[in-house]
This record gives sequence, structure tokens and C-alpha cells, in this order.
Amino acid sequence: MKAGYFKGFEVKRCLLLVIGVLPLTAQCEVMSEIYCFGTGESSPVNFELRTYYDETNKWHGGFVKYASSGVQIPLVLTDHQEEEVSPGRPWLATTTWTEVSEGKVTGEYEMVSQGVTVLSMTYTKKSNGKQYKFSHIWNIDSSLERGCQWEQ
Repeated sequence: MKAGYFKGFEVKRCLLLVIGVLPLTAQCEVMSEIYCFGTGESSPVNFELRTYYDETNKWHGGFVKYASSGVQIPLVLTDHQEEEVSPGRPWLATTTWTEVSEGKVTGEYEMVSQGVTVLSMTYTKKSNGKQYKFSHIWNIDSSLERGCQWEQ
């Protein structure tokens, strides 16, 4: 068989998958969030985190994009826990995202928040276990259309 046959087969298979999923997306209400994070050092490491949720279909996804590279790195939601710390106050939420690069798990992001306040964000690199701490940069210009607008 020719190599072109398999390429054509894969394209047709992908199209069928997309067409099959389209009816589901018509019933979805995907919620999106964007967060900007940085190390705040003299040579800062900055990244944006975008998350997408569809509670109707129980789907969660996201990506990070570092300011230095601009490449989107896919994330998979692997854990989300909430606890009530004080009656009448927002719950404390711990969300864990697994980073997948080139088909391999390369790290993990853990965000702790209470209401709209991000209390901590850490990244753990899988290859060496090194942990990096980031601060939420809430006063930066950002939008879902343009992302985090890092100073040039």
C-alpha cells in the first residue's frame, strides 16, 4: 500500500471525529480563565495559564505559554480538591495540572486559590523533581483574545 493511502485515511478519520463531536459542542458552555504568573526576579520567568471548563460534559483542559517562547504546552487536569476553611468564606481550592510535551509528562502545576485570590502556584519538573514558585500577577493587562501582555 502507498504511504498516501494512510495519510488520506488519517485525514478522513480525523474529519469523522470532528463531525461526530460537533453536536456535543453545540450543547457545551465552555468557561475560560486566564492567569498571569511570574517569578518577580531580576530575570523573571513569566507564563500565562489558560483553563477551559465544560461542566455539562465534565471536560477540563488548558495550557501554559511562557513569555520567553510563546509555545503553548498542553495541560491535563489531574486533581481538584476544595475544602471549607471558614463558614461564609470562599472555599480553599487546590488544582493540579499535568504538563504534557511531545506526548510525555514533563511536569506538574499546582495552584491553590480561595475565591478569586491565588495563594500559590508551583511547578515541579518531572525529570529532576525541582520545584519552582510563581506569584500571581493580577495587575497586568490580559484577555482571552490577546493573553498576558508582558512588557517588551
